[in-house]
Amino acid sequence: MATPISMQFNPSILSNISPSVNNTKPQFFQPNDKFLIKQKVSSSSHQFSSFLQQQQLPLHQLETPRFVAKAATGVVDTVEDKLPADIHVTETQEPNSRVRLTVEVPTVVCDDCYRRVIKEFTKLSKVPGFRPGKNVPEDILVGFVGKQNVQKAAVESILKRTLPHAMSSVTKKAFEDSIRIVTKFEELEKTYLSQNSLRYDVVVDVAPEIKWKPEDAYKNLKVVVELDSDMDAQTASEKELIRRHKSLGALKIVTDRGLQVGDVAVIDISATTIEQDGSDAKSIPAAESKGFNFDSEEGDNVLPGFRDAMIGIKRGETKSFPLVFPDSWKQEDLRGVHAQFTVECKELFYRDLPELNDSIAEKLLPGCSSIEEVKQALLQRCLEIEQAAKDQATDNAILDQLYKFVEVDIPQSLFEEQGRQLYGAQLLQLQANMKLNEQQLASLSSPRAVNEFLETQKENITSIIKQNLAVGDIYTRENLHFSTEELVNEVQNSIQEFKQHKQEYDEDRVKQQVQEVLEGAKVLEWLRENAEIQYITR
Repeated sequence: MATPISMQFNPSILSNISPSVNNTKPQFFQPNDKFLIKQKVSSSSHQFSSFLQQQQLPLHQLETPRFVAKAATGVVDTVEDKLPADIHVTETQEPNSRVRLTVEVPTVVCDDCYRRVIKEFTKLSKVPGFRPGKNVPEDILVGFVGKQNVQKAAVESILKRTLPHAMSSVTKKAFEDSIRIVTKFEELEKTYLSQNSLRYDVVVDVAPEIKWKPEDAYKNLKVVVELDSDMDAQTASEKELIRRHKSLGALKIVTDRGLQVGDVAVIDISATTIEQDGSDAKSIPAAESKGFNFDSEEGDNVLPGFRDAMIGIKRGETKSFPLVFPDSWKQEDLRGVHAQFTVECKELFYRDLPELNDSIAEKLLPGCSSIEEVKQALLQRCLEIEQAAKDQATDNAILDQLYKFVEVDIPQSLFEEQGRQLYGAQLLQLQANMKLNEQQLASLSSPRAVNEFLETQKENITSIIKQNLAVGDIYTRENLHFSTEELVNEVQNSIQEFKQHKQEYDEDRVKQQVQEVLEGAKVLEWLRENAEIQYITR
C-alpha cells in the first residue's frame, strides 16, 4: 500500500485584522490553523529567481521552485568555423552524468590557427618602421609582440576554434555553465611548443538518462491521500463568520468580575519544569511570553487545561497551576513535560458586539446585504480553498511516489543549481519577513552558508530533481502539449508582475520557466487522471 500523505488545509483569516496588543504565541499555544486563505499569485513567475544569481523576484511570489531541471541547448557557439583537417575526439562516460572529451588537434590545424594569430597581430600592432596594416616580417613581428604572447594567443585560438567541433556530439544535452577545459594552460603551451600539436581534455555535465523501475511505473501509480476529519469548509466558514463578527466589536475593560469565556486578557506567562526526582526546576523559555493577547474563546488551541485554570482570574491577579504537555504536542522536546505555569493578568476586556443581523452584512463582507448572503459567500470561498488544498495534497502525494520509481545519475552542476535556487528562495523569504541588514544578508549568502545548505538538504534537493526529471520524461513519453495561447498569456502575466514590482527580468528566461511550469501542470493533470488515488480521513 502506498504511503499516506497528510493533507493540511486551513481556513483562517480572510482579512488582516489584528489586535494592537502583543500576539506572539508562546509554546502553550498551538493554533488549529489548518485552513489558511492566501492571495492567489501566478504559479509561473516564481520558479526562476535566485538571490545568489542576483535576480530577485517580487517578494510576495516566493515558493519552492519545482520544474527547473532541464538541459541547456546551444551552450557552446555552434557556428561552424571550418577547419583544414579533422580533429580527433574520444568520449568517455564518467560518474554523475559527466562526459570527458579528449581532443587531439593535428599540426595542420595548429599551423592554421597560428597564421591567423600572426595576421591579426599584423593588423593591430604598430611596429616601428612599418606602416600600420602592412606586411611585417614574421620574426620582427614576433620580436615586437613577444614570442610568449604569440604562443599564448595561438593556443587560445586553437581552443576557441576547435571546442565547438569537439562539443558537437553533446551540445544539445550539455548543461549550461558546466563545460570546463581541465587541462592546465601551462601544459597546453608545453605540448604546443614541443610538438606543434595540441591535446586537451574537456568535461561537461549532460542531461542524465532516466530509468524507471519498473518500466512505465508512472502508469500504475497508487496514491493514498490522508484528509483531516476535524476541519472542513463548513466549519471553517462558520469560524470565519465568528471572527469577522468579533472584529466589529469594541473591547471594553472588565472591572467587577474575573475572566469568563468570551473575554480577552493581556497576560504575562512564565513556566518552569516540575522535576519528578526533586531536582531544581528549569525555566521553559518557549512557553513564556510578556503581554500575550489571550482570547478565551480559542480554548481548543492552547495547552489542555490552560483556559480552565484561567477562568475567574481578575485584573492584577496572579495564578499558578501545573499542566502537562500532551504527547501530541507540536514541539517535540516539550512532549510529556510537567510544567508549573505562573500567569499574571495585566488587563481584562469583554467584547461589546453588535447584533448579528442583516444591518451589519456589508461590514462583515463588502457587497453582501444579508447574513445569509455572507454565510454563502464565505462557504463558497472555503469550498474553493478546500478543493485547492485537496488538489495540492494530491499533486504532492503523486510527486512523492513518482521519484521513488526513478533511477538517475544526477550531474553535480544540476544539483548545485537546484540547491542554490531553493536556498535563494528561502533567503528572499527570510529577507521579506525579517528585513535583514546588509551584514546579515552577506553572511547568509556566503559560500560557506550555501555549501552547508547543500549538504544538509542533499536528500531533499535530490528528491526534487528526480521529480522534475521524471515529470519532463513523462511529458515527452506521453506526447503532451499546451497551447501557444496558454504560453503567451502566462508569459505576459509574469512579465506584468515583474513590471508592477519594478523588478528586472530576462524575457527568454521567463518564457523558458513558464514552459516548464506548463509542462509540469500538464503532466500532473495526466497523472491525476491515470493514477489510482485513494482518499482517507483521519
